[in-house]
Amino acid sequence: MVGIILASHGEFAEGILQSGSMIFGEQENVKAVTLMPSEGPDDIKAKMEAAIATFDDQQEVLFLVDLWGGTPFNQANSLFEAHKETWAIVAGMNLPMVIEAYASRFSMNKAQEIAAHILETAKEGVRIKPEELEPAETAPQAAAAPVVQGAIPPGTVLGDGHIKYVLTRIDSRLLHGQVATAWTKSVLPSRIIVVSDAVAKDDLRKKLIEQAAPPGVKANVVPVDKMIEVAKDPRFGDTKALLLFENPQDVVRAMDGGVDIKEVNVGSMAHSVGKVVVSKVLSMGDEDVKAFETMKERGVTFDVRKVPNDSKDNMDEILKKAKAELAANK
Repeated sequence: MVGIILASHGEFAEGILQSGSMIFGEQENVKAVTLMPSEGPDDIKAKMEAAIATFDDQQEVLFLVDLWGGTPFNQANSLFEAHKETWAIVAGMNLPMVIEAYASRFSMNKAQEIAAHILETAKEGVRIKPEELEPAETAPQAAAAPVVQGAIPPGTVLGDGHIKYVLTRIDSRLLHGQVATAWTKSVLPSRIIVVSDAVAKDDLRKKLIEQAAPPGVKANVVPVDKMIEVAKDPRFGDTKALLLFENPQDVVRAMDGGVDIKEVNVGSMAHSVGKVVVSKVLSMGDEDVKAFETMKERGVTFDVRKVPNDSKDNMDEILKKAKAELAANK
């Protein structure tokens, strides 16, 4: 696996390492190296050498540095001279660049290949709101407009006529950084569908979710009944969908209506009155437990983790703990 050095003046590299871990999960063979006010070039060079020495593959190293021409860049460049054939340096580090570098390591095993690949993502991460402030010549290219399903005659069969569910996730936060980056890059959907009666009625939340979709992926918000209709519509046969639900009860409702869900990723469930905390990110009430047990009876398997790099938790143990604590509170 390509080793990654995040290097900066001050603690910026440490902060971006922490942010990347929150969104994409803890990473192996990644080190943050900082140049503090009391330190000089030799200090950060020694830190870089020590970090590289911990990597599994020291022949493939990618430096992501804050500023071209700064001391971190210059010291990385001095090390790079002896490894020009395999190492790479990218300056102008930002969080989209770091996350894309993490994701690229799943499919790329060359530092220079990853370096070339992440540049476009780094540029796309720089946006302005209101959009009209962006110069026309540098404004990001809009993703190709998706085919409007309603314009296709009813009964038309696209693909095999059956929507593909690349991920079904329960997450009370719905579409946020971990989903828009880590999970989207892992399962590669063509469309993110937020399934929620409440959000479908809230125009502001709908708009914010649609704007939060990553480049090249369409996001929609629909009520549960509409999702049931979509699941039966052959015009969506070539769609790879990532479904997001706020709670397990809505998943059961969708399944009752014929949505073919075989696995559910359980990400986070916020605490509220009547629920017990069963992990750092999961809280459940009686209705939640009942819904999960209903899914289990129907053969649904569970993938309990926040991001793809996390290890999976045991759903049976989580439900057992939830029932015990709920019973104790009565």
